[in-house]
Amino acid sequence: MSVDVDKSAQPPADAPPPPEAIKAIPVRHYGRWVAAVVVLALLALLVRAFASGNVNWDAIPQYLFNWDILKGLRNTLLITVLSMIIGVVLGVILAVMRQSKNPVTSSVAWGYIWFFRGTPVYVQLFLWFNLGLVFQYIDIMPIYKDEWTDFMTPFMAALLGLGLNEAAYMAEICRAGLNSVDEGQTEAAHALGMSHGRTLRRIIVPQAMRVIVPPTGNEVINMLKTSSLVIAVQYYDLLQAAQNVGRDSGVVVEMLILAAIWYLIATTVLSIGQYYLERYYARGSSRQLPLTPLQRAKAKLSGLNRPNGGAA
Repeated sequence: MSVDVDKSAQPPADAPPPPEAIKAIPVRHYGRWVAAVVVLALLALLVRAFASGNVNWDAIPQYLFNWDILKGLRNTLLITVLSMIIGVVLGVILAVMRQSKNPVTSSVAWGYIWFFRGTPVYVQLFLWFNLGLVFQYIDIMPIYKDEWTDFMTPFMAALLGLGLNEAAYMAEICRAGLNSVDEGQTEAAHALGMSHGRTLRRIIVPQAMRVIVPPTGNEVINMLKTSSLVIAVQYYDLLQAAQNVGRDSGVVVEMLILAAIWYLIATTVLSIGQYYLERYYARGSSRQLPLTPLQRAKAKLSGLNRPNGGAA
């Protein structure tokens, strides 16, 4: 019995040999190794310098929960929250005024932002605190009247200096967020008979929050650190408390390190809150939200608990 062989399926005799499989050789990044060695060497020198210095490290945990330190921390958090509330509320108002077609309101808002963004907050704190040299009384008829020295306490000077300065920056952040929403959204809302105020509340602001929230979170963290400047107006904050405790106990540098630790703890907590807030307002722009650190940790643990290292 003969078998027919399809000769057309066989390669011709003079055909070139098939190409060999490509052997990929990974690129060696020597610069990364050099940079890592340099960075580790610098860190080692820094650790060695502090380890060999005359630093009383035992004083830091000893005074970590000192009453004066905790009181200063409480005042720092209080002035941060209240200043940000003033900054956000007044910033939204200024942003709406900037976009107004009324030339008076838009010009006033522009002038406010120009002044408070153009002068250092340190100078503004001193200005508020020393206005008693110019004004003897504060008279807001018929609401309030008092001597200026009784009205402008260190707390009030710190609150006005930080809050009014922050409002200028928040106004630009809010204005950028409002401008990020397409004009067609406003036109469609007006076509449905919605008023300008309702359109702003129900349509524009919810969509603008995705742009407003990230820089606002950064402003909160920045406000927490900027609040250390209120020591200039004699407000008792975390830095003032650390300096007082350090001067009385003779561990000045150690108390400054302690203040830095508390600032790091507070900023870390605020950063975590900012992450989840940004994730919440990103729901409308991302089809699938990224996993949170807790969800990623749970996924890794569940993969490790599976048999054969998580193989199906």
